[in-house]
Amino acid sequence: MAAQQLSGHEKDLGGGFKVRRLLPAARRRSVGPFVFFDHFGPVTEHPGELHDVRPHPHIGLATVTYLFEGAMMHRDSLGTEQLIEPGAVNWMTAGRGIVHSERKPDHLRDRSFVNHGLQLWVALPEEKEEVEPSFVHAAAADIPEVAFGPAKARVLVGEALGVRSPVQPASPTLYLDFALPGGVLELPPLAPELAVYPISGELRLDGEAMTAHQMLVLEPGRSVRIEAAGPARFVVVGGETVGPRFMYWNFVSSRKERILQASDDWAAQRFDAVPGETEFIPLPATRFTPPEPMS
Repeated sequence: MAAQQLSGHEKDLGGGFKVRRLLPAARRRSVGPFVFFDHFGPVTEHPGELHDVRPHPHIGLATVTYLFEGAMMHRDSLGTEQLIEPGAVNWMTAGRGIVHSERKPDHLRDRSFVNHGLQLWVALPEEKEEVEPSFVHAAAADIPEVAFGPAKARVLVGEALGVRSPVQPASPTLYLDFALPGGVLELPPLAPELAVYPISGELRLDGEAMTAHQMLVLEPGRSVRIEAAGPARFVVVGGETVGPRFMYWNFVSSRKERILQASDDWAAQRFDAVPGETEFIPLPATRFTPPEPMS
């Protein structure tokens, strides 16, 4: 049963590249440790279109990138260069600070292709907010997949349904990808906080139709019945909350002073650079004014 429905809003990241942003929302700032949820595509990228995301910084969080279609080239200030392809999981821990870019791969610049995926942020627990930055890539073939009722479930992050992902988070975190060919499954309360987000197909939750691109936050401690008349796909995210967080631009922290420091450091270009990159996204003109932390 859904305790809350989040419709999200459309956000233009620049150059006409639009995403649907479900978290943070005015009515709900987080689900478990997830504080940011962007769904992009499916959109056809054509030759000459540049939706590259120039180098930009992060602190206090981990980014999780997962593609259903397409490809993306990740580069970061650690010297990582990783082609992101469908089914793989890319987990980048920002910790005390990292800079990265996300660009169209060179081999696709003269071709049309479909890009479709999710980018999520996970707030790090307070004692790990300032860890050394790191990057983990788990290839699609390394992500465990199990039969769960009529569905196939991929455990992208964390441990559930009897299997464990090679991507291990800093706090109890779940990220699952379900392919349901039709039929009914009972989703148990796998974590203290959980949300379901439909990707494709027509789904019903406890008999109620699920609207495309709408996130349903589930009631804690209760199983739900998910059914589909035909092929459908959805993700489940959640885990244990890490407590209130301040969030400004690309920075997440339990301390407002840390966000102010990171903002000053980026404005002065004191972050480590991405090797080979000369561009960067400047700090927003509107500076951070400490609100109440997200909870």
